[in-house]
Amino acid sequence: MKFLFTVQGEGRGHFTQALSLASILRKHGHEVVAVLVGKSESREIPNFFSEKINAPLFTFSSPNFTSFYKKKKPNIMMSVVSNFARPLFFKESIHFVKSKIEEYQPDTVINFYEMITGMAFGMYKLDEKLNVKHVSIAHHYVLLNPNYKTTPEQDVKYYFLRTLTKWTCQRASKLLALSFRDMPGCEERNLVTVPPLLRQEVFGIEPTKGNYIHGYMLNPGYFDEIKKWHDKNPDIPLRFFWDKKEAGEVTVIDDNFVLHRLNDKSFLESMAGCMAYSTTSGFESVCEALYYQKPILMIPVHVEQEFNAYDAGLSGAGITSKKFKLNKLIKFIPEYNPDKDFRRWVQQAEEIFVRELCEEKTNRIGKKKIGFDILLKAK
Repeated sequence: MKFLFTVQGEGRGHFTQALSLASILRKHGHEVVAVLVGKSESREIPNFFSEKINAPLFTFSSPNFTSFYKKKKPNIMMSVVSNFARPLFFKESIHFVKSKIEEYQPDTVINFYEMITGMAFGMYKLDEKLNVKHVSIAHHYVLLNPNYKTTPEQDVKYYFLRTLTKWTCQRASKLLALSFRDMPGCEERNLVTVPPLLRQEVFGIEPTKGNYIHGYMLNPGYFDEIKKWHDKNPDIPLRFFWDKKEAGEVTVIDDNFVLHRLNDKSFLESMAGCMAYSTTSGFESVCEALYYQKPILMIPVHVEQEFNAYDAGLSGAGITSKKFKLNKLIKFIPEYNPDKDFRRWVQQAEEIFVRELCEEKTNRIGKKKIGFDILLKAK
């Protein structure tokens, strides 16, 4: 079978998921014919993705969270205004995605939470006109699962995220909801709960317990916050990763505070050897820390990451905070109780994804397209 990937370029998680799935599909004799990445001017495609995806790679402009307040938390309302005040601009992107699907003629488009792809399928009905399946993969689809329960307060908080999520999967024939744990799916919505897609490199590193805190900050505005903490606690080693454009590969503040440009190999090695992990709550890196059984402090940057942190907390991954209060993480380390089932769940990923995407007997996913008439019923 021929697959075309579309990837949302915000953060690193969707990139690593795409790399993992590409490896699984190729192992079973299938082909990834092209990869389309939706990105903004403030983000770069990580080198590890460009080097390892091994398929024609194209970029297009896509909605993103506009960062304000010292480049820390994005202002959701300003992001909405900024993105949707440019409909003609994104119309070009929608047409670009459509043209690439027409050019490569895949059997299935795998959409890693890219809104433009959902809009292209919704506007042009590509599944019918081109006879191509649209399968959407993301942790966010857990929120569309009626078996996943949240509180009324959280329902209000996650309303925007649910709405955004529905836009990404228009006319999808299947939703694959990445989850920290196994749970029932929803046949009516063609929603299947699946394990996280961790890269093969994760499984080749044996974790050890070091003396430093490993960290990742999505936005460079958090540097001042972490630096202030370090100035008060200079004896605790910190190794943080960021994707600041103008930064060098390594920025040494002093012997106990070093910043690295995002690199897949060094990031995983640092993760595996740390005593604890502090992060802005990206789903993929939280899963990696869970696999290595590292206690986590999660500082959500926006509503997507608030959901990641909340859901990870249900699996005992760690604790949350509004700031990089690393003292809180250090106090949590003795209390951390790793989830013993998580590794077994992750190790089922290859079998489950091959079954859901490639096996015709169980892959009758074209019967009922997921349109707004179905999605509006979702909580």
